[in-house]
Amino acid sequence: MLSIFAITLLLGVLVGFLAGMLGIGGGLIIVPALVMLLPAFGIVPADQAIVVAIATSLASVIITATSSVAAHHRLENVPWNIASTVMVGAAVGAWAVGYLAHNIDAGVLQMIFGCAVLLLALRMLGSRAAVGKRPLPGKLPTMTISAVLGGVASLLGIGGGALFVPMLNYFSLDMRRAIGVAAASGIAIAIFGSLGYVVAGWQHYQLTDGFIGYIYMPAALGIVTTSVFTAPLGAKLVQHLPVLTIKRIFGIFMLLVSAKMILS
Repeated sequence: MLSIFAITLLLGVLVGFLAGMLGIGGGLIIVPALVMLLPAFGIVPADQAIVVAIATSLASVIITATSSVAAHHRLENVPWNIASTVMVGAAVGAWAVGYLAHNIDAGVLQMIFGCAVLLLALRMLGSRAAVGKRPLPGKLPTMTISAVLGGVASLLGIGGGALFVPMLNYFSLDMRRAIGVAAASGIAIAIFGSLGYVVAGWQHYQLTDGFIGYIYMPAALGIVTTSVFTAPLGAKLVQHLPVLTIKRIFGIFMLLVSAKMILS
């Protein structure tokens, strides 16, 4: 338990920085890392690692995303009139899918994760515009889209930035504000998605073994202990980068993660 805690402390440094810079919540790093670490340390069998990794990722994203949002709010990157609508939809989708995700085959879940991220990476890398030209739809359509994306994010154990940033940027929100709103949506996804995984996993794992439902708490605590300090650093850096550069970094990062998940 102490060994994996020490490793996740280091993992949290990277997770927090990228969460602040890209609004991703950190799940794109946490899930692949835990899928390898949990069976290696004998914490869960390999065929159960993906569900535990996703649940643990969501739990850690609650704190990481909150730290990221606080930093983006100070930098005036969070338009709360938009963020509130997105958060409500994301919460509904995340809760529903978090409760049902354990019924999906682990191999299928990992392939869905990799393919979804690959498509998003190609979309970001192929974009030549700093911001889309279509206006954001009304509240109900925005909430509906957010519910679908929130459900997918909960299924994948990510804060939602990889899904929400491209969507918001397509609907004419500049990258910095899209990252701020995506980070805010990550809080809603993480809270309600985590609750779903706790309820679904309560009968499968014991609190005395470090679990709350499907969430493995030593790993979650290790990640958040360091990520809360590095998330504000990432948020500050994004203020000084050209918008298209941010999109390219975002796309390359997602391409690497998708390759790892599909090929593993």
